[in-house]
Amino acid sequence: MKKLSIRAICFVALFTAIISVLSILEIPTPWGVPFTLQTFAIALCAYVLGQKYGTLSTFVYVLVGAVGLPVFAGMSSGFGVIMGPTGGYIIGFILMAFFCGLGFFFYQKGKMGILFLILFSLLGLACCHGIGIVQLKNYYEMTWAGAAMAGTVPYLAKDVISIVLAFLLALAVRKALRAANLLDWDK
Repeated sequence: MKKLSIRAICFVALFTAIISVLSILEIPTPWGVPFTLQTFAIALCAYVLGQKYGTLSTFVYVLVGAVGLPVFAGMSSGFGVIMGPTGGYIIGFILMAFFCGLGFFFYQKGKMGILFLILFSLLGLACCHGIGIVQLKNYYEMTWAGAAMAGTVPYLAKDVISIVLAFLLALAVRKALRAANLLDWDK
């Protein structure tokens, strides 16, 4: 197994912090699942760091929140949050990062890359929402439709826009990192 470079470790930690900061900001909703910038942060992390390090950074974010640092929405933390009504979305972020990073890998390869970027990014978002719906349904003993209406439908447009904006920002960030010769994990 290839060792992580100091630079890669620093970027994983940096993006774990970025996800954490963008996650604690929330707008409460009457149906219990707040509006946050988590989707934007996870996609940005995956597009900048790629599949491997973006997923690692997201996993570290989930782990840090699970052990008690207040990095989840509304500065919440603990394993109880992961087992709570919105915990499925938090776990789903790991798969979302993986698929967004994988999509970006194909995007870099050219020709059909933008199609794969879109497909894998949407697959990542679907995994995140799918796991979230399952947990929301089970936690509140709702119907599938009720869980989808409460935890997914109001967020889909925001989440798709978040992914697009994260991709555009990631292109600029990667360009700056490449110009500063700091993008060594892409080799």
